[in-house]
Amino acid sequence: MKSYQFEEYGEALVENTSEVPVVSGKQVLLKISACGVCHSDVHLWEGHFDMGGGKKLDIKGKRKLPFTLGHEIVGEVVAVGDTVSDVKVGDKRVAYPWIGCDDCSVCASGDVHLCNNPQALGVDIDGGYSDHVFIPHEKYLLDYGNLPKELACTYTCSGLTAYGALKKAKAKCDNGSLLIIGCGGVGLAGMAIAKSVTNAKIYVADIDPEKRQLGLDAGAEAAFDPNDRAQFKELMRLTGGGVNAAIDFVGAESSAKFGVNVLAKGGKLVIVGLFGGEFSLPIPMFPIKAIGVEGSFVGSLEEMNELLELAKAGKVQDLKLDERPMSEANNALMDLMNGNVFGRVVLTN
Repeated sequence: MKSYQFEEYGEALVENTSEVPVVSGKQVLLKISACGVCHSDVHLWEGHFDMGGGKKLDIKGKRKLPFTLGHEIVGEVVAVGDTVSDVKVGDKRVAYPWIGCDDCSVCASGDVHLCNNPQALGVDIDGGYSDHVFIPHEKYLLDYGNLPKELACTYTCSGLTAYGALKKAKAKCDNGSLLIIGCGGVGLAGMAIAKSVTNAKIYVADIDPEKRQLGLDAGAEAAFDPNDRAQFKELMRLTGGGVNAAIDFVGAESSAKFGVNVLAKGGKLVIVGLFGGEFSLPIPMFPIKAIGVEGSFVGSLEEMNELLELAKAGKVQDLKLDERPMSEANNALMDLMNGNVFGRVVLTN
């Protein structure tokens, strides 16, 4: 099997070949037709997260090199284990990648994506920058119906991440206002899904004028530059004193600070992005404004099924996709790292 892997952290992806995995039990082998490229792939390739103040969180862990990135995976079943019952060879499926150990209380609760011993595709075990991928259990393969495969794969991370965050913000922003910070791939996925989750008035913020326009094209009421004080005042005026909820799809020091500053009393900031840095707020401001700050990490298998049902029912807007051949995996990763991507890159075989 052919895969595009990094052999050392921070070095270019190279084409490697290996034996196709043999499956047994509930295991499945998927021939990959498409795989999305996510900004978290950049962090994994670098081997750390920026914690601010010159500090870095090492995330190399137990990952074996060379390693295959890619967790937004769709493909065709080409081999099944001897006890597989719900999928068969020839089925086209999207892979839920946020796999846990399936042997702890967290996994038993349904939150496999929060397992402390994860086996996530493209994160902990080899993923989708390849022509085949090993799936540990058939339950992680979901039917995407008649959705385009290039779109379906994006729902497993950018879509699911946005959906999980929107559900956390929903109680605050229903019948009110919601600000989406960052109109990159995940932020635009949020825009595509938002109106199927909440009836809030939706605004967007981004430092890049082209990305602000993408947010407007996706249906935002208005778009704002977080660095423009006059635009900040205009947002506060339009919302009557601040938004009821904000979702930070960037996760930088500046974006989180902006998100807190635009909250109305009783508002909530949901932080999703992993750009990095430190965030602080004077403690009295939490009770004075009665605000909440919550982190959100992708979503559960149940939420993945919910999102796919919304998409198959036509209740999710299409995304702007940048389709490239799998052989361009390294260039795609570099473009994403350097901010030269508008929409979502999807690699295809």
